[in-house]
Amino acid sequence: MQHLVLTVIGDDRPGLVSALADVVAANGGNWERSQLAQLEGKFAGIVVVGVTEDDADGLLAATRAIDDLDVAVHAASGIPVVDDETVTHLTIGVLGNDRPGIVRELSTVLGSHGLSIENMTTGTREAPMAGGLLFEAHFDVRVPAGTDLVDVRTELERLAAELLVDLGIDEG
Repeated sequence: MQHLVLTVIGDDRPGLVSALADVVAANGGNWERSQLAQLEGKFAGIVVVGVTEDDADGLLAATRAIDDLDVAVHAASGIPVVDDETVTHLTIGVLGNDRPGIVRELSTVLGSHGLSIENMTTGTREAPMAGGLLFEAHFDVRVPAGTDLVDVRTELERLAAELLVDLGIDEG
């Protein structure tokens, strides 16, 4: 069994996930993991599919034939990320006035400490009292053994003060 990573995007419409799931199942694939979202009228996502080598070509051809859905296929690296007792995780939440560069600034700090973002969700919403937009982000971050979490926390708090955003950090 090999694993394929499908990236999909198209105009959102009812039944799009069902159409993709039908094609995967009809061509011997197993839908294993996914993250899907509707953003600005587009449906986008990443799906990991397990499939035998014999069925892979047929599955790929069938996914590309789905109306209004662009599918790109990538072979999985084959190197699973394994958590052990030496790995910790951080959950980071950010909320503040929206402005360009917040994700760049935060991800730069995380990357400079060797931390890996496993999941990130961002969005904007109307500020209820002040007007304008609020930016909100949630990061699930993998922290390798030996990382000085005090330094990471200090640098993130310094950055939050510069950006004028609220910051929450939970170890888990």
